[in-house]
Amino acid sequence: MTIRIADRWFERQSMGDGITLLWEPHVVPLMRCNIWHVRGRDRDLFIDTGMGIASLREAARDILDKPVTAVATHTHADHTGGHHEFDETIVFQDAVADMLWPSGQSTLLDERTFDPDDLSTLIVEGYPMEGPLLTAYPSLDFDPGTIRIRPARNVKGVGEGDVVSTGDRSFEVLHLPGHAPSAIGLFERASGIFFSGDAIYDSTLLDRLHHSDVGHYVRTMQRLRELPVRVVHAGHDHSFGRDRLRELADAYLREKGA
Repeated sequence: MTIRIADRWFERQSMGDGITLLWEPHVVPLMRCNIWHVRGRDRDLFIDTGMGIASLREAARDILDKPVTAVATHTHADHTGGHHEFDETIVFQDAVADMLWPSGQSTLLDERTFDPDDLSTLIVEGYPMEGPLLTAYPSLDFDPGTIRIRPARNVKGVGEGDVVSTGDRSFEVLHLPGHAPSAIGLFERASGIFFSGDAIYDSTLLDRLHHSDVGHYVRTMQRLRELPVRVVHAGHDHSFGRDRLRELADAYLREKGA
């Protein structure tokens, strides 16, 4: 099969509030995470960094003029591929080792690299899982077999209630297990902005992966439905407001009989 070469790897959109959304249009939707850039006074944040297929730092060089902290909302490969490019990484305290010493496995560029239990779950949930996970390559010399998660630098573990600061903005860390044990969200109470990672997004939620936990997910949803958010910037798909957050949480709780 001949695969085309992309003119550029990342697309972007300004979301207001000093926030820019970047994404990888040539990655299939399952693995196409939202990459959030937050401009700060003293340092910027990247909340998740995508697959690591092309340089995120290079693609965003025109908006980066200060040190960057890369936050991992959880340690799945589609969210952590570019963390090694930045000055500092923040991750849930129990997952520091995953960022310092990643497994060395492929960043899931082919369905054959998925855990078999996870693969069967994804198929049941309706995600197409045949063929490559890329619809284009970033360059002629690109070799998908060489792509690996690389060790992050200056990794700092955080927990529930910690604060991530840019100097003029403060984001409270919420531990939100269910989809993944290491899942965290960042909530800016002053503005009502919430970065949810994969704890909640407006599509089919995955709670049957080999390390997922439905009981934890129920408690996370009960918590999220009461969070006084203005806007949710999620790990996948589009952003939404508080009313939609409560609808999604309530639908999940009904489905689980909670």
